[in-house]
Amino acid sequence: MANPDFVGLVTSVQATAEAALGQLNAATSSAARDGLLDESRSAQVAERSLRLLVMLAEKTRGNLDFEEAEILSDAVASVRELQAAKAAQAGAAAAEPN
Repeated sequence: MANPDFVGLVTSVQATAEAALGQLNAATSSAARDGLLDESRSAQVAERSLRLLVMLAEKTRGNLDFEEAEILSDAVASVRELQAAKAAQAGAAAAEPN
């Protein structure tokens, strides 16, 4: 059975990264409203959150039950996917003629 504190930590870091990448929900919309996710900081916040999730995966390898490992793996994959989509979107916007 997954430790609820561990799951909470993973989902919290994941939500921070998702908010920084533009995926707002009720839990993260206040951060955006308060200016904590402005464009200049959002890439840094997302990258730092991803590094934290990857470090957590590396440091806990072999010590998680199946459900915890899957939740963490899914969180890393989700943030990486959103980062790639955001980068592709930025690249497309930069390539558009003015």
